[in-house]
Formats: sequence, structure tokens, C-alpha cells
Amino acid sequence: MPASYAYLGPEGTFTEVALRTLPEAATRELVPYVSVQSALDAVRAGEAEAAFVPIENSVEGGITTTLDELVAGTPLMIYREVLLSITFALLVRPGTKLSDIKTVTAHPAAQPQVRNWLRTHLPDALWESAASNADGARLVQEGRYDAAFAGEFAAARYGLEALESGIHDAENAQTRFVLVGRPARPAAPTGADKTSVVLWQRDDHPGGLRDLLGEFATRGINLMLLQSRPTGAGIGNYCFCIDAEGHISDRRMAEALMGLKRICLQVRYLGSYPRADVEPGEVRPPFPGTSDEEFVGAADWVARCQDGRF
Repeated sequence: MPASYAYLGPEGTFTEVALRTLPEAATRELVPYVSVQSALDAVRAGEAEAAFVPIENSVEGGITTTLDELVAGTPLMIYREVLLSITFALLVRPGTKLSDIKTVTAHPAAQPQVRNWLRTHLPDALWESAASNADGARLVQEGRYDAAFAGEFAAARYGLEALESGIHDAENAQTRFVLVGRPARPAAPTGADKTSVVLWQRDDHPGGLRDLLGEFATRGINLMLLQSRPTGAGIGNYCFCIDAEGHISDRRMAEALMGLKRICLQVRYLGSYPRADVEPGEVRPPFPGTSDEEFVGAADWVARCQDGRF
């Protein structure tokens, strides 16, 4: 397998900045790809060891392009996550004034994060989406658009200047990125982990989603992301992308996944990996009755009852 990581390019994206915070990135060739799909396909085809892509932001929620790519196609697995604080700069060709700007571009996920700023400062500007924020900067460099929202660090790379910087509608906005590879044994639990799955119901019925969520709730597992995505099988047909606190090696998580496997049409396991938002000592303790020790004790009690030793 090539010692390379694919990432959403071109050079100068927030994705590249986040990827370079991983220590192992220093030992890999970092290869930009034009889209999330092409980066993940490089992993599936064996052209890259892993791909690094955005999956969620704190303003708009899940990045649907990435979720849909993980839902469909040859299975992949998440191994790491990174959180990056996001602020935008308005990048323009040198000499451009705010009054000159008639067209702006950026990745679709950027628009909800700068919508109010646009309404206030450029209410008549036409927005068009780009494959990434850095690609928007490249298009401005080529003269296709007047301005792009991107990281200020991308200005020098594309011969642009930051007309405005520190742009964001929401304070402390963050984007979550994930390192995705081919399926393998998940890393050992750290005590501060997250497990991601995709669930398909057997049929549409009252309380169907409650039944799925109940497998987590009855075992004291907190959910961190719940997003429905269309399956493509018709209106009203959805699967559910879920992030939950814990690791597949935790007894409560393993039992929840077994319960879901019994009642779901399909379960796609996307991995158990260290959380980026907390350290192990900051994780709240399990709810009463949901620790590994209590699961083991309950199983032992059942075994003793079966043996007549209760």
C-alpha cells in the first residue's frame, strides 16, 4: 500500500491544515484530490493508504457528501478525527475593492458560516459553489470569480490578498475531519472513544427510530450525531448515520451493536476511534448498571442461574 494520504484539495484547504496536525502526516506523502469522492476512491482502489476529509461542522451539521460516500460503496473505516477552529478570509486579486465584488465562491459548507456577513456586506453578490475553499481561491486567481471565502493562509499560495479576515457568523465554529482507511482491526480503546455506524430499518413503522435508539439508551450510551440520509430507494426511505460515545470493545457498546444487528435490515460499522474533543480523564463515568464490570457480573449471574447456583 502506498505510504500516502489523500485529502480534499487543492493545496491550501482547511483539510490540509487539519491533516498536518496529525503526527503521522509528517511521514506520508500528502496528495490532494479534487473531491471527497475521489479521495475516498483512491483508498478503495489501493492508490492511497488513507484519506482525510471533512465530515461535520458545528454550524451546519454533517457534511452530506462525506456521509453519503461512507454509506455507499465498498466499506471504509474511520481511524482518527481532528477538530479545527474555522474562520474565513475574503480573498481577492490585488487591487480589488469591496465595491468591485459581484461574484463570490467557496465550498458549500462555508456558506452557512458566512451567510449573515454576506447579507450585510455583499447583499447583491452572486454565490456559486466550488469543490473546496482552496479551489475557490484558485478560481479567483484565474479570474472566474471576484472573491472567495477561504483560509487566510491560502492567499499567498494563490497570489491573492485578504480583503477581510476573521469572518464567521458563529463564534467558536469548528469543523471535524476524519482519517478514513480500508477496514481493519480498530485501535485499542483509549477511554475517550467514539463509534460510528450506519443503520437501515427493516421496514417503516411507528416507533421504528425509537427502537433503534433504544438499543443505545437502555445501555446508557450517549449519541453525539444522528443524521438521516436518503437511501435512493424512494421518498421516505432513509438510513441513519450515528456517532455514539464508546468503543466496540466496551461491553455496553458491543451489546448495543448486537441488538442493532438483530433488528436492523443492515448495519454498517464505520469504526471506533479516539475522540478529539476530550481526554480520557474528562469522560463522564458510565451510568449505573452500564460499566463493563456490571455487564460481566450480570452475565455471570445468569450463568449461575442456569446452573442452579443462584
